[in-house]
Amino acid sequence: MNIVVEPARALIGHVTVPGDKSVSHRAVLLGAIADGETEIAGFGRAGDTDSTISAVRALGVEVDERDVDQLTVRGVGLRGLRPPDGPIDCGNAGTLMRLLAGILAGQEGRFELVGDESLSRRPMDRVADPLRKMRARIETTDGHAPVVVEGGPLKGIRYELPVASAQVKSATLLAGLFAEGRTTVVEPIATRDHTELMLVAAGVGVDRRAHNVTVEGIERLELGRVDVPGDFSSAAPLIVAACLVPGSQLYVHNVGVNPTRTGLLDVLERMRARVTVFNRRRLGGEPVADIEARSSSLVATSIDPGEVPRLVDELPLVALAAGMARGQTVVRGAQELRVKETDRLESVKELLRPLGIRMTTSEDGLRVAGVPSRPKGGGVAHAGGDHRLAILGAVAGLVSREGVRIEGAEAAAISFPGFFELLESVSKR
Repeated sequence: MNIVVEPARALIGHVTVPGDKSVSHRAVLLGAIADGETEIAGFGRAGDTDSTISAVRALGVEVDERDVDQLTVRGVGLRGLRPPDGPIDCGNAGTLMRLLAGILAGQEGRFELVGDESLSRRPMDRVADPLRKMRARIETTDGHAPVVVEGGPLKGIRYELPVASAQVKSATLLAGLFAEGRTTVVEPIATRDHTELMLVAAGVGVDRRAHNVTVEGIERLELGRVDVPGDFSSAAPLIVAACLVPGSQLYVHNVGVNPTRTGLLDVLERMRARVTVFNRRRLGGEPVADIEARSSSLVATSIDPGEVPRLVDELPLVALAAGMARGQTVVRGAQELRVKETDRLESVKELLRPLGIRMTTSEDGLRVAGVPSRPKGGGVAHAGGDHRLAILGAVAGLVSREGVRIEGAEAAAISFPGFFELLESVSKR
């Protein structure tokens, strides 16, 4: 699907965004192994989270979809998942494949996890390594999917993450629920903690000290209800667009502002963006707030490796904002972007170049020479099956002078169904 996004005169209005996908994945997965029913309100409906529903159904779990964002998951207990007749299709969802591998390591039987072409290129040995240390039998295909897990008795370990990864941390902690003894994950840099918060909500003892997270083997867990906040990564393109389009004043309501996810807000503050976070509160253990974003004159900044895990999904948007800021922006420690759905460092550079933004890449980062004016636009943005690139192309079209044609725009629905319609609803032309 090809879409042309025309320049906007301003972004004005009040919006909400779909439920947080990271929280939604975890709610379904933990609900599947919980005792009793788990009610999920505000479920983040997207291609990836639909894959999670399909996966737990394949494992024998009933999921009642009462509305587009209202689910009931009827748990089968901690060790109640059953091997299906064929492979479990994870679609494009890396979070699903990695977290589910941790859960299946403690089940009985043989399970095969497969994904689409994009997911099958992403590294899986990083999650297989700690699980093998826990005595799990897990095989990858040259370090990638398909992944075969043969469940059995596990042993708790202390594992130091070689690379900061919330997915690897979560998979290891989830396997630790089935293991004998204690399982500790040591992070070099703090990553998103949705798994830890939800485990606590489910009655699991979680010991958090500095960069260490520890769980012990358990016999049962029970969630009951999960209220999912709005997805910050879905709010991010709207926030950035409002900062970049003159005359904009946009409010995004009920957004999850977990500090392990909101590094973009810190970066925008340094860039002198007019972004205000207000009405802070808690929703199911997760911090939530409303956000106002207004048109801003931005200045360049630097982002060091310690910040990257808190805004890794938003770095393509940072590159666009940097292209319209005064001065040179430098990002270091972003090598993780090279093993996403695409090599996002190179893909972002290739997408932004014909639009008039000057960006260079290094092994682990990027540099953007900013010009404080609207980029020319007028080019073609190739999404290449990457939802973040489709969304980046749309924001680039809004802030440009001549608009942008997006090829493969349907990829946006992987994380944000209805994105283009929502963008159009607040765009004044």
